[in-house]
Amino acid sequence: VQLQASGGGLVQPGGSLRLSCAASGNIYSINTMGWYRQAPGKQRELVAAFTGGGGTNYADSVKGRFTISRDNAKNTVYLQMNVLKPEDTAVYYCNAEIASIAYGTRRYWGQGTQVTVSS
Repeated sequence: VQLQASGGGLVQPGGSLRLSCAASGNIYSINTMGWYRQAPGKQRELVAAFTGGGGTNYADSVKGRFTISRDNAKNTVYLQMNVLKPEDTAVYYCNAEIASIAYGTRRYWGQGTQVTVSS
């Protein structure tokens, strides 16, 4: 099972970016899937995620600006980030709890994609 993230980059304050994360491999089910981020010198934190019950969780700092969505047929989640601020600068990591026949239920991390918000 692998998570492939894409879509990071450099954007000016107030701009937008869309991140994608696709899960691939021997997947039986995806229980949770979402995004974390880690800024230099800070701990990794939840940004947005779909929970096991099908709901969503957002960090307070991104509510109203970021939207998480998914395409179940493609095992893909997206993070639409609008009105970006310099404090959103971080490496963004995709995370998922996935059940597979070969490995049981495990939590997986993607490789990280850099988001830089700067003028």
